[in-house]
Amino acid sequence: MRPHVLFFNEINRTSLLYVGGKGANLGELSKAGFPVPGGFCVTTYAYKDFIATSSQIESLLDELNDLDSNDLNQLRELGKRIRTHLQHLAIPIKLKNKIIHAWESVGKQYAYAVRSSATAEDLPTASFAGQHDTYLNIKGKEQLLQHIRQCWASLFTDRAISYRSKNGFNHREVYLSVVVQRMVNPNISGIMFTADPIKGNRKVVSIDASFGLGEALVSGIVSADLYKVKEDIIIEKNISDKKLAIFSLSKGGTVKKELTLEQQTKQAMIDSQILSLAKIGKQIEDHFESPQDIEFCFENDEIFIVQSRPVTSLYPLPNIEQEPLRVLISFGHIQVMTDAIKPLGLSVIRTLFKGGGNVILETGGRIYFDPTEILRHKLGRRFLPKILNNVDENISRAIKEIIQRDEIVDVPPKPGLFKDIRKFVGPILKEGWKNYRKSDPKLVKDQIEAYLETKLNEIRQDLDNSIGVDRLKKVQFHLNTLGPNILENVIPKNILPFLFSTIFLRKLYIRWIGDDKEFQKLNKSLPGNVTSEMGLQIGDLADLVRELPKVEEYLKNAKDQTFYEGLNSVDGGERFKHAFELFISKYGMRCPGEIDLTKPRWREAPTQLIPAILGHMRSVKSGEHREKFTLGELESQEAAQKIINCVKHNRFKTKLVKRQLELYHHLAGLREHHKYMFVSFLDECKKAILSEAEVLVKKGVLQERKDVYFLSLDELIEVLEGEYKQNKSQSISDRKETYEYHQKLKPPRVMTSEGEIITGSPKQGDFPKNALVGSPASAGVIEGKARIILSPETAMLNEGEILVAPHTDPGWTPLFQSARALVTEVGGLMTHGSVVAREYGIPAVVGLDDATKKLKDGQLIRVDGNQGFVEILSDE
Repeated sequence: MRPHVLFFNEINRTSLLYVGGKGANLGELSKAGFPVPGGFCVTTYAYKDFIATSSQIESLLDELNDLDSNDLNQLRELGKRIRTHLQHLAIPIKLKNKIIHAWESVGKQYAYAVRSSATAEDLPTASFAGQHDTYLNIKGKEQLLQHIRQCWASLFTDRAISYRSKNGFNHREVYLSVVVQRMVNPNISGIMFTADPIKGNRKVVSIDASFGLGEALVSGIVSADLYKVKEDIIIEKNISDKKLAIFSLSKGGTVKKELTLEQQTKQAMIDSQILSLAKIGKQIEDHFESPQDIEFCFENDEIFIVQSRPVTSLYPLPNIEQEPLRVLISFGHIQVMTDAIKPLGLSVIRTLFKGGGNVILETGGRIYFDPTEILRHKLGRRFLPKILNNVDENISRAIKEIIQRDEIVDVPPKPGLFKDIRKFVGPILKEGWKNYRKSDPKLVKDQIEAYLETKLNEIRQDLDNSIGVDRLKKVQFHLNTLGPNILENVIPKNILPFLFSTIFLRKLYIRWIGDDKEFQKLNKSLPGNVTSEMGLQIGDLADLVRELPKVEEYLKNAKDQTFYEGLNSVDGGERFKHAFELFISKYGMRCPGEIDLTKPRWREAPTQLIPAILGHMRSVKSGEHREKFTLGELESQEAAQKIINCVKHNRFKTKLVKRQLELYHHLAGLREHHKYMFVSFLDECKKAILSEAEVLVKKGVLQERKDVYFLSLDELIEVLEGEYKQNKSQSISDRKETYEYHQKLKPPRVMTSEGEIITGSPKQGDFPKNALVGSPASAGVIEGKARIILSPETAMLNEGEILVAPHTDPGWTPLFQSARALVTEVGGLMTHGSVVAREYGIPAVVGLDDATKKLKDGQLIRVDGNQGFVEILSDE
């Protein structure tokens, strides 16, 4: 049966395919007993039968699917052609009669709202709000039929075409139903969100309301009052100056009127109405089991609900209780990699932190950790914001804000929490302090690298000598023990003594020299930094390519699958291949976003490095990178000598300062070693997992090897054991869609268990009027052209350009040699980009929200790494 018309009481959420999201939601509300004005839906079957009478529509849809959505002129022209064609297409007589019969059944004496309802509309992941047309106060059958046809045509408005293209919907597979709903004559209308749409708090109901019809508010013609309700208490009122309103006309249509002076400043809804409406809103949210965006109106004092859709803009919450209030911090912002992570990558990270229990949480394709119990203790509230300030100043400011709240302060921490922390951290700190006082820092690099090599050989042999379930269980074991191994055997040797010397030396430079600018010079050209050495070797590869023009031409079009073989037939290819393979043997496990095991490593996709090599050739002279490094060494030595000169007449102080400088000089460059160790181990685990995935592909269990990325480690073991009960193909397909959705989300740095996004107070300072303010990460002031780079795999910097990126990790290092300065959306003093920028001596501003959107390619900007802001000087 293909019904052309369905009344609301015949519809529920399973009717989506033939009444669209709006119609299905209204049917649900109506059947559940909510106050919905009566009406019916003209189904998608009716729409299909309507367009089937057209001899042109198929060719028009072919043109639409081939359209470049960025070509706005072509989009407008084609959209107009389709709309005009549909508006002049006759409605089949049988369909017309069914619509008229339904209209008469509800009541031909009423006026109606005629609304579009697409099959891809009002979904949990895409709302399509405002993409299609709505017509109000429609009277009479001829007007009704005309506006139904116009609704069908609105499936091809410019905004609807563009939205579908950007969200990956096939134009041929989205159909339109039309909702025909009896109009009420409201004195008040508005929109209610059952979760705060700005802050994200799931307990706060946010209501916008004004006089007359809600269409004026939805279209932005009039201002609205704002009311917020939390747990049956009105917590905020913002009464707007409401100068205009839209009202129904008795003969049909609407009119815009100016309100009286008394109405303009009058509260549109009285308090009892606000509370009653909020209560209904929460009941609707409970019914749909998700926060809702609801259109409502009051006719006299009676509430009517005319539409409800999911709120799609909220960042999802992990599966935890909202009370007592908890604080969640983004692991991705701390690791400067905020992209969504596939299920296997997420499960690997959680396996690494298996001892974290409920402290490590997963939501929106990202990892969050919960430090709430630490923050409930006064020592935690004192020290954690200071520690986080070095990682991401914005996170620190947010934490400083949340720890002022009674919900944190008044709830006692779990008994014995700090005793457990001391028991775990105490031995590590004790060993670190001992090394700070007594170890020979010149030996530490060899000690750590020997440990790394021994451990890496151990894990490699262990995984190579096993297969199947046994191999993957060993992967789990090594991931479980990796963190404790690094904490016990690496951190006390290099990171802790380095941090202690950093604190000591920074204070001395400020006290004796007046600021820490000279101290920052100690960071330049440090020995032993694996990431800096990697950058230098990229420069060496670029210099080699300068001598081999045929290799340069080859690299411009090289493919991953034939990368090495292709070099064999190029003049000079063997020479470059040898040097490149040496580089890959040491750094091939690295890549952008390397904390995510599923990201392709350089050894898997060597062409990722080509833009950096060719960009280096364009922006840096031959040998210049090595010259800069040597110059940096001299500047570091001069900065060290300046502080020694301050105490040269005091033997004890001279000895003390030289010891601190020695620690800093030999250990600061090793601060990336534990990450290098982690990534090396991770790559061995990846090889083992993909080897088992290959077996599953050959058996027909998986369609392709990379499908394994959409299973967790536990699930993969279940698959190998034959105990995985779900439909693998469907599960993997669903997860691929979910991953794409998560990739579009912007994860908050800090949020609560109620979903509230905490941003902290704006940073204060004497900044220029139009400055974009972040955090200072590397000293210096420089001007240059902005180059927005979202991913380093295809990016090339030109001479004099400033790298503007969402974040950077070691996989971005090849670009640093070419950058004049650095601006990132994420990061702090001790994160990768900041550390490398200081080593290279380029100014850096980090933690500048939405930098890649606020700045444009080619703009002349000034980066002030001393104070932490960016100025736009001119547009190109």
